Amino acid sequence: MSRWSMLVSGILGMLAVAGHPGRSPAQTVTAGSSASIGAQAPGTGTTDSIEATSGIEQVTVRLDWARSAIEPDLGATVYRFGRGSLETLPQGDNTPLNDVLLQAPGVAQDSFGQIHVRGDHNEIQFRLDGVQLPEGLSVFGQALETRFAHSLSLITGALPAQYGFDTAAVIDITTKTGLTDPGGEISIYGGERDDVQPSFSYGGHAGNADYFVTGDVLHDRVGIENPAGTLNAIHDLSNQTHGLAHISWTVDPDTRISLLAAASNEFFQLPNNPGQTPSLGLSVDGVSSVDSSDLTAHQREITDFGILSLQKEIGGLIVVTSAFTRYSSLYYTPDPLGDLLFDGVGQTAARSVLSTGTQTDASWRMSDAHTIRGGYQIIGERLVSSTSSQVLPAGGDDSADNTDGAGQAATVQPDGSAGGAASSAPFTLDDGQGKTGGLYGIYVQDEWRILPSVTLNYGARFDVVDEYTHENQFSPRVNVVWQPTRTTTVHAGYSRYVVPPPFELVGGRDIALFNGTSGAAEVTQDSIVRAERDDYYDAGLSQIVLPGLQMSFDAYDKEAENLIDEGQFGAPIILSAFNYAHGEDQGYELSATYDRGPLSLYANVARSRAVGKDIVSAQFNFSAADLSYISQHFIHLDHDQTYSGSGGAAYTLFRKTGYPARLSADLVVGSGLRADGDVPNGRALPGYATVNLAAVQTFETGPLRSTQLRLDVINLPDRVYEIRDGTGVGVGAPQFGLRRTILVGIAERF
Repeated sequence: MSRWSMLVSGILGMLAVAGHPGRSPAQTVTAGSSASIGAQAPGTGTTDSIEATSGIEQVTVRLDWARSAIEPDLGATVYRFGRGSLETLPQGDNTPLNDVLLQAPGVAQDSFGQIHVRGDHNEIQFRLDGVQLPEGLSVFGQALETRFAHSLSLITGALPAQYGFDTAAVIDITTKTGLTDPGGEISIYGGERDDVQPSFSYGGHAGNADYFVTGDVLHDRVGIENPAGTLNAIHDLSNQTHGLAHISWTVDPDTRISLLAAASNEFFQLPNNPGQTPSLGLSVDGVSSVDSSDLTAHQREITDFGILSLQKEIGGLIVVTSAFTRYSSLYYTPDPLGDLLFDGVGQTAARSVLSTGTQTDASWRMSDAHTIRGGYQIIGERLVSSTSSQVLPAGGDDSADNTDGAGQAATVQPDGSAGGAASSAPFTLDDGQGKTGGLYGIYVQDEWRILPSVTLNYGARFDVVDEYTHENQFSPRVNVVWQPTRTTTVHAGYSRYVVPPPFELVGGRDIALFNGTSGAAEVTQDSIVRAERDDYYDAGLSQIVLPGLQMSFDAYDKEAENLIDEGQFGAPIILSAFNYAHGEDQGYELSATYDRGPLSLYANVARSRAVGKDIVSAQFNFSAADLSYISQHFIHLDHDQTYSGSGGAAYTLFRKTGYPARLSADLVVGSGLRADGDVPNGRALPGYATVNLAAVQTFETGPLRSTQLRLDVINLPDRVYEIRDGTGVGVGAPQFGLRRTILVGIAERF
């Protein structure tokens, strides 16, 4: 089906679709339960009007409104989680951020806590209070946490011109402040699998200063998905710490300075898959096998970042300029013998990236019909990578003594496969590199109110990628929004994108260094990973059907050149990027929410098709057979999931008393990611559905604001479901979803 026939048929099929009165003219759907849904001031989460506040609070609310006006989501598809929505989810603020986002339409679950939005592998940008955070190296952990957020939005579709670089989705987090989340809280949360998570937060304001600080420590034995379907994983301990501080100073009614700083330090054991035996036929000092249950690989991930912003309003001109920095590192420690026997390489790997830059956005209301916006982004990055690899000499090398203790000759092939057993003392290969690069973007756009019910937002970006690849692109963007009635919104748009390769995931090993060893690659070609270039089309319609009930429908089509994908190759869990020469990604989403009195309901369903053809970079990671087939055929991307769905319900008892009780549940459904079949990624894994439940009882407690008790049950039916089976293009190991887990918590608010 062509992109135009898909969009037209989608619009014709939207008979019961959704919108929201009083919002900016963009498709807006909100998950979960919040009494203030639809009444929240952007960036504040408060239903109080500006007139109802006074002094510094009134100024703060007005400045928040002004900041939100700089970066409109006009014409894009937006799914909002307000403070009430986040609190209603099972686990509340303890919910991992990726699990929160699974409740939005078009989001698919993957291993290592990854998510995929609308069929893209990654390409997701995170913004904190409107400032884009550079990409980092976190694989397993959550450098950003739900407890940091007062509210957040998932923005997809044909994005306006202010959004550049990573464009599959924008996760825009409005952080907590002393005004929006005043007072303190201490809590302890945990349960099965040694889960213990104490946390604290405190926010307030004094004079012109506003401050908020939060932190937590997490210890559990479910750091990474279990590679077996057992109730508990072997060797899966995780210790993590996270913290964030937000301070702002209102200089005058039109000027504000803010500082945001956060840090995370996370340690993971890599869980073991019992019952596996090495298949390469290697032997080290007479040892040719190890018990896979006893492997001891580890990985540590560190992320620190800071953002300093100045906001200034001069008449009709609003400007926010920010400087930011982010440091992240990853360090993998192998099981020396086990990794060598299973993979042909026992590799200690370290990688770090330091990103610094600046971002400025401005908005000028030129007239009642025109609002002009523009800005720029500059990001400089420094990547340092080093590996120390234990390998064995390959068979057939007459210059080496490749015999085991019994005199059996080794027959290790260039791809590491073996027909016999190589017995030799391993030796070390050291490899390292450093690289400096940059990303540069500038944009301008005009929000043109053509008619009272029709708005055209058009503009363009110019982006430069100067890292491993050197490319640039002029990217037009246009969105039109029509509101024929107060309860109906129709939008359609086109965006041209250029997506830089993830700097921290490019630049593999020196292939020639491993020639003649057990770590040699079958394919020696290593073309550079290039920037992805997309034509993106999106159309949708939204409708208030009944008071409290809204529905929405959206259809999209992406045609890509040099489609970027990522995979895990080898034992170190460091994803590596590569390109398909051509890619296609189409789909549609249907959402509905109901929020009335004590009852809230929501449901989403999405269909997606994401395919690629001809791998044209980092070819050494793949077999010659796979490369040959994919060069001539489109295949499903390994993360393509045809159907995804989510839903939830919440009901509050005694909500007008001092002891309200809330019962809630959420649901995640997937038709299964891809695995190898007769062809690469040729089959889908079995579908699954999981249900989580929560019960929260709150008591007003005199001198303390309240005491909150909670009980959460994750995967209530104890469904055993496989996220990955260990096969597929760029798939390294099997992973299963979390088995039934019971967690409890108590929080004191003061």
